[in-house]
Amino acid sequence: MSILVDEKTKVIIQGITGREGSARAAYMKGYGTNVVAGSTPGRGGGEVAGIPVYDSVQEAVENHGPIDASVTFVPGPALRDAVLEAIDAGIKFIVSPVERVPLHDILEMVHVAKSAGAKILGPGSIGIISPGKAVLGWLGANPQWARTVFPKGPVGVISRSGGQSGTVPWVLKEAGIGMSTVLHVGTEPVTGISMAEILELFEKDEETKAVAVFGEIGGPHEEEAAQYIREKKFTKPFVIFVAGAWAPAGMRFSHASSIIERGKGTAKGKIEVLKEAGAYVVDRPEEIAPTVKQLLNL
Repeated sequence: MSILVDEKTKVIIQGITGREGSARAAYMKGYGTNVVAGSTPGRGGGEVAGIPVYDSVQEAVENHGPIDASVTFVPGPALRDAVLEAIDAGIKFIVSPVERVPLHDILEMVHVAKSAGAKILGPGSIGIISPGKAVLGWLGANPQWARTVFPKGPVGVISRSGGQSGTVPWVLKEAGIGMSTVLHVGTEPVTGISMAEILELFEKDEETKAVAVFGEIGGPHEEEAAQYIREKKFTKPFVIFVAGAWAPAGMRFSHASSIIERGKGTAKGKIEVLKEAGAYVVDRPEEIAPTVKQLLNL
């Protein structure tokens, strides 16, 4: 199985006619994702990579029925309107590979999404892939590479770093271990779906036997995951590497969401609370695969 997206998920790409939107549309469709439509205001009536383009998300829904997920390839200042448009059209999962989004816009989007029972991955997420089923965003880069680096298997993977989102999958793949779903949570100071919420989904997925994480300093994701594990809400093996142990307090590291403030968000602090909660914390990413193998008796 997988979480959030599979081969049946009906997908729309907002901003499909732009440079990024058109390139990623071809990749997503080439991988096998069920992309049923795209939208760009004023560009309806055409096609991109064989995908019909509409002027609005609602028009796409009227032509294709309910749509499950959207990927938003729009500029940061335009993301709020795109996300609210998708939510208004009944879409429950939105992947936003967009950075430099105004903070007040993110707060509004997250609030509206929660009220509507929708989930936002990002902003600033490079995407999600359920191996052999579907990809939303650009995680994996191209169909051939994605099929090589992300084989099917029993390990869910979460990355805090966009640039390192392939690191854990690569070390797992090299050790002969496949993945159920791989996703990047996003880079903005505030993001939608949290690591703890993702763990809730992996806990319910019968085919996910363990979760491996590339963590980093800054933000509350790892601490929230530790609390979720401590409360026994996540019961499967949780293996994590936390990057940035060298960084001093108050420093920006990698991207905007990785900010250490008032003693919270440090690598040392995250490692301590994770270990106390029962997580398996490794010192280097390459130690993740042998740890997973041992825990799962592979």
